[in-house]
Parts: sequence; structure tokens; C-alpha cells
Amino acid sequence: MHFASYMGHPEPVLHAAEAYHPRTPQESPLWNLLDRYFDQFTQLYNVRFAKDYGFFRPVVSEVVHDYLKCGDLAHGFARVRCPDCRHEFLLAFSCRGRWFCPSCHTKKVIQFGELLRENIIYPVPHRQYVFSIPIILRKYFLYDRKLLSGLCRSAHESLLVFFRTTLGKPEGVIGTVMAIQTFGDYAKWHPHIHSLTADGLFDERGVFYCMPKTADIQPLAELFRANVLKILKRKGLIDDQLIAKLLKWQHTSGFSVHNGVRLARDDSKGLTAVAQYILRNPFAQGKITFNETTGMVVYKSKMSHSKAEGGKKNFVVYPACNFIAAITQHIPEKRCQMVRYYGWYSNKMRGERRKLEEELTAANVAETKGDEAIEIVDVSIYKPRRIPTPTWRECIKKIWEIDPLKCPHCKAEMKIISFISEPKLVRKILEHLKLWTTPPVSERLPPTRAAPLPDPDPSPTDEITYEPFDDGWPQYEEPFMTVN
Repeated sequence: MHFASYMGHPEPVLHAAEAYHPRTPQESPLWNLLDRYFDQFTQLYNVRFAKDYGFFRPVVSEVVHDYLKCGDLAHGFARVRCPDCRHEFLLAFSCRGRWFCPSCHTKKVIQFGELLRENIIYPVPHRQYVFSIPIILRKYFLYDRKLLSGLCRSAHESLLVFFRTTLGKPEGVIGTVMAIQTFGDYAKWHPHIHSLTADGLFDERGVFYCMPKTADIQPLAELFRANVLKILKRKGLIDDQLIAKLLKWQHTSGFSVHNGVRLARDDSKGLTAVAQYILRNPFAQGKITFNETTGMVVYKSKMSHSKAEGGKKNFVVYPACNFIAAITQHIPEKRCQMVRYYGWYSNKMRGERRKLEEELTAANVAETKGDEAIEIVDVSIYKPRRIPTPTWRECIKKIWEIDPLKCPHCKAEMKIISFISEPKLVRKILEHLKLWTTPPVSERLPPTRAAPLPDPDPSPTDEITYEPFDDGWPQYEEPFMTVN
């Protein structure tokens, strides 16, 4: 209900697509699932989930409890008013959670795509690289998440050596943005690296040497395998016996590298799409079906084939607490940087280039010579635009194609006139507007650790049968995407 209706203004009669309607997260299956079962999950964690997922991490409780408050007017809001007709509505605060809250993370995905396209990426060909590791090694990265940084560093070092060797440029500089992903199909633990990489090397003057389009990436997979095994052995997690066993496997021992997506230098839409893809949320809210009666969750995905899991399927049925364990394992620690910038796209080199821009001249570039078989692109005078991060308003316009600050009455631009966060004042306003409700379960303080309780029988009381169907969603296990 709009605030304006209490100020003597009639409710506007508009088509749903013409006016912005604030979201109602409490109506989503994810919110209801967590509101009902998260406390039980934390109490059962040490008994039922610690063995498979490691010790309970306090950041999980913090992120989930913040999510349960996201979009709830009872926890504060902004007043938005039209200066012409005085129409007004309340806009609830968001939790700004990353890698969990579907709404807030979507905003970060859009901002990330804009940042790369406008501020970071140079107008040269790019490729999406995906680096994966065998299942037998993935648990090490679950129990010791600091290893994820080493996994990302291994991918970068492997790419750098591979590019320099292929192009014969020992001093060449790579330009790559890497995202650490920990999720696979059905929210399973699957640590791997996605990178958006300039398909070649820069020299110190800004001349770009393109990689051959048909370069064999088998040596790259072998470099990546050697680097990862070296890290794990140095940490004392694997020994020579296991390494020898892995090396006997075919196809680089379960290590894989894919680079099937190549983007032309002027394909800005493709760059944005790949950038947003590599930063996607670990799970999709639209794939979740929560049965409140039985406490079971159906999570859908693309049709997959697995002999170990019974053949074809496109969904998994979880008990509520098991599904919470599956999705919360992907919440990163507070200081963990899930996106890394290397080489030409690193903060250091971008800063150095800004200082040296005046020293670069066309005469330097004119002297460039190279192998005629190597495509050369001169980007020495290119300067990425420095645009501000898209605002909440711009993100809403991109997703829903409506302007949230366009007055539904007179079409004037509405303004945020105040922020209300003091609990007593929040309650007073909401009670006056008859919008106050009893504080939900999320009002309780988040626990710092899980308390073990006896393990109840997790089996459902009612048998449920679900018919599989293919909904066309991309499968998270797929190592690459296709950009039209």
C-alpha cells in the first residue's frame, strides 16, 4: 500500500509495467524456507553437516539474517516523494549481501558488467577461459578456503606462461579478470575459475599481439595441473603417491581448461554478457520450489545425465536443512576477494598508465615490428572511460525497463527526501500507515556457532513424486557459455 493513499491522493490506475512496485521478499520460497528452518539448521549443523561441509562459519549466520531483513520496512526505509503532486511511497533498505541475496547480488552483477565494459576492458579480442579440477581434490578447497586464492593464482600463472610461449613474447603482459566460483549444478561444491581474458599480450607501449585462433590449449591444461598439484603438495595435503595416480588418468587427470567463447574487439554486448555470467549467483531463486507442508525443497536445473545418480534428471529434492547447507556453503568469507584483476587490467598497471599517458607518442608505436603471422592491434592511445557505478535506479531500469523514480500520477521525477532508520520512529510511521506487523523470526540475533542437538529423522512423512521437465536453464556444470 502506498504512503500517498494516506495523504489524500487516490491510488494511480496504471498497467503493471508502467509503475515501479517494490519487491516483497517475504513472499519468495527462499525467504520462507530460511525463516522457518534456518534456526533448526544451525542447531543441527555440528551433528549432521560438519563432516561434509566443515566447521560452522559465523559469516553464514550474519549473511542469512541480513537477507531475512532485506526489503523489510520494519528495518528502515527511505521516503520517496514527487515534488509536483506530493505522491509518496516507502522504499525498504536492502542487505547489500553478495553471493547470496538474489536481489542484491543481481545489482552487483549489473554493476560488474558495466565496470568491465566501460572502465577496464580494452578494445581487443577476448576469450572466456574456465579452469576446473577433479572431484577428488575439491574437498581440500572446501575445508581450507584460502586455497581458492592459490587456485586463481595458478590459473593466472598458467595463462601467462602459455601466452608468452605461444607468441614468443617473454616480456608480454596479460590482461585478465578472474572470478572464483565454488558452485556447480544443483549448488554442489565445485571450485573452478572463470576468466575474461584479452586474447593475446600487451607490450609496454600498449601494442596488442593476438593469440592464434586455433592454438592448442592442451599445454595450458598441463601447466594448470602442475601448478595446482604443486600448491596442494606444498601444503601437505597430497603426496607423491596420489600425484602419480592422478597423472596416470587420461585427459590431464580430471583437470580441464575450456576457451570456446571468443569475443570480437567491438562486441560490447558479448563482453557484458560474459562478465555478468562469470559473476552470477550460486543459485537461482526461480529454480526453487518449497513445500511448506512437507518441508521439502525441489531445485530444478537443465536435464543432466549421470550413471552414479540414477541416469537422467533435471531436479533434486532436498530436505529443508540439507538445501540450506548446500546453498550457504558458497557464501564467501568477508575479506575474500572473489574477483581478481591481473596484468594489464590490474589496479597497479591501470594507475601507472594514467601517470605515463603523456609520455606515450605515436612515434613509439610506429616502430613496432613483429611476426607477420601475428595479428597486431594498436591500443596505445586508448583510454577507458571512467564512469560512475550504476545506481539502484539505473539497475532497476535495466532489469525491469521501468523508472522507479517516475511518478505514477504526473510522470515527474520523484526524489528521496529522507532516510528513516531509528526503530521507534520506523514503528510509529508504519503503525500509522497500518503497515506494522509482528517482527519475524529474523529479528533474533544471529548465533555465532551451531549448537549440536540430537539428529531427528530427516525423512519426509509424505511421499512426493515429481515429473522431470527441461526448463531450458543453463547447466552450472557446463564449462562455457555461448554468446549470440
